[in-house]
Order: sequence, then C-alpha cells, then structure tokens
Amino acid sequence: MRDFLDLQKRLFVLLILFLCALLLYSFNLRTKPETNLFERSILILTGPLSQGVTAGAHLRVHSGQDYLNLVGVKQENSALRRELERLERIYIHNKELAAENARLRKLLEFREHVEEEAIPAQVISADAMNWFRTVTINKGADSGIEENMPVVAASGVVGRTIKCAANSSRVLLITDASSAVAALIQDSRTRTVARGTGSDIACEYAVRLDETRVGDHLVTSGTGGVFPKGIPIGTISSVHIPEYGLFQNIKAEPAVDFSRLEEVLVIIKKES
Repeated sequence: MRDFLDLQKRLFVLLILFLCALLLYSFNLRTKPETNLFERSILILTGPLSQGVTAGAHLRVHSGQDYLNLVGVKQENSALRRELERLERIYIHNKELAAENARLRKLLEFREHVEEEAIPAQVISADAMNWFRTVTINKGADSGIEENMPVVAASGVVGRTIKCAANSSRVLLITDASSAVAALIQDSRTRTVARGTGSDIACEYAVRLDETRVGDHLVTSGTGGVFPKGIPIGTISSVHIPEYGLFQNIKAEPAVDFSRLEEVLVIIKKES
C-alpha cells in the first residue's frame, strides 16, 4: 500500500514538472526567436502526446461529420422512397383510367348502333352463389330502369333486369339456367332459343336439317319482346346431330366475358 502511494506521488511530481516545462516553453516561444536545447527536448517529449491529442480531436470531428452524413443519406433515401411510392400510385391510377376509357369508348361505339335509348351503368357486385348467375348495377328506378329491360355490353348480350330499387338493379345473366333469349344462328339463319347452362349457352330447338358449324355467330332474333335484333349472344362452340330426332344439340360460348364485366348499357324499351 505504501509503495503504491509513493508511486502516485512520483507520478504527480513528474506531471507538475511536465506542466511547468510546457509553460516555460510557451513563454520562451513568445519572447525568444530561437529554440534552445531545453526547448527542443520538450518538443521531442511532448510530440507524441500532442499528436495523439490532435488525432483524437480529428477522429471525433470526422466521426461526427460521418454520422451527420449518414443521417442525411437516410433522410434522402426516405424522401426518395416516398416519392417513388407516390409516382407508382399515380402510374397505377392512370393505367386504370386508360383501361376504363378504352372500355367506355367501345361501349359508346356500341351505343351508337342501338336505336333505343340506353343508360350506362357500372357493375357493383356479382352473385357469389352457384345457384344463380346475376350481377348488380348502380342504376335503378330513379334513372328510369324497370324490370325485364335488356342489358348489354360492348361485346354483346349480358342479360335482363329482374329486380329494381331506387339506385340499383339486379340483372339475370344470359348464362343462368332460367334465362332464355330468342336467337338466330347468323350464317344459316336457323332460329333457336339461347338458354343458359350456368357456364355457357345451349341452343334449343335448332332444326336438325339446318347446317350449323362451329364458329358461327349467335345473335338475338328480335322476337320475344325483350332484346332488339342483331345483338351478339355468342359463338357456336360444338354441334352434335343425333341419329334420330328433330333438333340439333348445339352449345355456344358467350360473347361477354362475365368475369371481367364492369360497364353495361340498359336499353330503355319504347312504349308501344
């Protein structure tokens, strides 16, 4: 214990002497233009210590500056990320608007070929049940829509209204089993009834002797009091002529892709 105290005293004395030497050296620098042997010795002894202190100060300065630079880069990256997300949202929105404009343009072109008044509407929901094939549109009685009015899209027949509220209507799709539309096979002029099967269309009562081919177009005949004449219903996908019987077994693929149906026209029937 005593040896430790003696060591502490010696170190304290050396520190005092060292500080006195530095003070003397600093005084001589201001009063004498030349450096003597004693001052050179002080410089040699204090040089490593001064370099260490200076290096530590520079290290702290550079470390602080690096930290500030990292903070600035992080903030800039966050700002760029937010801007990129904003531009991506704008791109997606504009792409959706372009697709909607293209669909509406086709619908408008189709509307020009319909002599009757037609009200545009949007599909707002689809029946998720397997028992019925229906969709709901955002126009109803307040817009002049009534039950049993034909509903079409740019590509062809959609169905007919079956329930009307003030601002919405339910539409029975042509693929529903309870739906039936008077139709013509366009090329052969064979009269038939297009009836839904759930996924496609069966052409009933097509005379067996009339020639029907896969790829022929099926259109509304204008009879039946619902749909105007000549609106596309679908394309013949299969033809089977039984050995016996009066009628062919014909299936057709709907002209409308109901899984992507978004806009429709409701045809307002003129008063007779």
